[in-house]
This record gives sequence, C-alpha cells and structure tokens, in this order.
Amino acid sequence: MGMEGDIVELGEADIADALALSMAAHWNQNAADWATMLRLGRGWGLRLRGEGGREVLAASTLALPYDGFAWISMVLVLPGQRGRGLAARLLRHALAWLAARGLTAVLDATPAGRPVYLKEGFVDTWGFVRYRREASAPRTTAPTAVAAASAAAPGPGPAASAPRSRPLTEADWPAIAALDAPAFGADRLPLLRTLAQRLPQAARVCDSDGGLRGCVFGRDGREAAQIGPLVAADDAVAQVLLADALAAVDGPVYADLCDHRGALLPALRGWGFAMQRPFTRMVHVAPERLESARAPGDPAACVLVAGPEHG
Repeated sequence: MGMEGDIVELGEADIADALALSMAAHWNQNAADWATMLRLGRGWGLRLRGEGGREVLAASTLALPYDGFAWISMVLVLPGQRGRGLAARLLRHALAWLAARGLTAVLDATPAGRPVYLKEGFVDTWGFVRYRREASAPRTTAPTAVAAASAAAPGPGPAASAPRSRPLTEADWPAIAALDAPAFGADRLPLLRTLAQRLPQAARVCDSDGGLRGCVFGRDGREAAQIGPLVAADDAVAQVLLADALAAVDGPVYADLCDHRGALLPALRGWGFAMQRPFTRMVHVAPERLESARAPGDPAACVLVAGPEHG
C-alpha cells in the first residue's frame, strides 16, 4: 500500500473497497464485475486518509486492453472527495500507460462525465441509451409478432422462416468470435465466456443454414441484471434474441440500446422498459486527428452494448 495520495495498482485484495466505491456512486457493478475487470485488465486507485486515520479507496480507474485499443471505465471518486482532481489524475495515469503500449483509449461517458473527457482530448463518436425494466413489469414470454412477421415477409426468393434463438453451446464460440469481433473492433472472447457463465440462461444465439445471425449475453448485477452485448445485423433476429433472453431473467433489468437501432425501441417500451440516461462513446485522439476519429469496430451490427464498463 502506498503512502497517502500515491497511485496504487488494484488487485483482488481491493475488490471489497472497489465495490464500496461503485456502490457510493449507485452503480450496478457487483464483486464479480470488479473481479472480471481486474483479471482481464489493469486497475489503479488513490487511497486517502479517512475518518479515524483509516485509509480508504477514494478513487479508481480501470483499463481493459484489446488489440489496438483499451476500454477505460470505473472512473469513480467518493462523494466526499470530489472536486480535488483525483479522477483526472488517475485518468491521465491510465492514458500514459496506454500510450506507452500504443493503445487508443475508448470509453462510454455519462452526460456529467462527457465535459471532463472532452477537456482531456476525447471526442464523440456514437451513442446509446440505458433503459430499465422494473421487476413488476410483465415477463417477456415469447418473441413478438412484429419480429416474426418481419422475418417471414415475402421477398424476391422463398419466404424466410421466423428467426428462433437457442441456448449457446461450446461449439458456437468460433462463430460468435467471427460475428462479434468485427462489430466490437477486437476479439473479446475471454469477456464473453465470463458473461456466459455469469447468466447462462441469457446466453443465446440465432443461426440458420448460412451461419450465425446473432448472439446475446447477460450478467447479474448488484441491483439489476444487464442484458448485453447483443450483436445482430437484422432487427428481427435482434428482437427475438432480446425477447428470449429477457424471458429467462427475473427481477429488474438494464438494456443499453444503441441509438442507431431505434427500430427496437417500441419493443423495449412494450416490455416495460423506461429510459434512464444516455451515454456517448468517446475516443481519445491527437488534435490533428479530430476530424477522422471513430470508435473501433462496426457499430451497425451492435444492438445492445455490454455496459459502459465493458463496451
């Protein structure tokens, strides 16, 4: 443990303190989330003297490295320690660590955090909105008729059958990687495998003779389950995957819907989801590259993100 005010690297022994930090911000992460992020990435914190002289974890930042970029998340400061520049200090430390490794920083910003990140050299790319379904909302029991009708609509060739999802199996992982990596921008199978274990009943795929058409995952949270990521180019496939994943989950649920997949918004609202808040995906770039900045991957196939802590 460093001296007061020193930046320290976070590890397994810090999970309880890190969880207390995210709980103070009323965020949804649980201990399993912190364990996953620290196992797959790097975390840093600042410990300060609290009441009675006891050291407390006052601020945190995490980075999840991928091929060519890294996800910045969990930029947190205890309520009583805000306004002292702790978050900016940790963020700059993380940015320096990434720059030394040639990795571009990417993050999902809340409306409150976005002005801070703009000052640190981040720029906007695209956005998504968090929706929440309360435990009292009606359970989703089957794909809606809209999705089925859309998929079965006659076209120039033989009529397509309505898409159906099924539970993910071990044999699906190569096809999932081939579908998800171009959408996200990098291979993230270690994260997806962890999510499949966290909430296995929500891990589903939709395929056809032509191959995998979509996949969805979920995880348990401190106050609500989270469905996502969901990757599917076709809205009918996406709607069936989401409906079937939701049907397998009890209690409150979060879903982070990409802005460009607004065709699914009526279904979400019909299932009892209400808007919580927007997020902006931001990329850290040099001033001379501002006009060409873009987020990794191809967002066109992204339906639900995995949450702002995972991307």
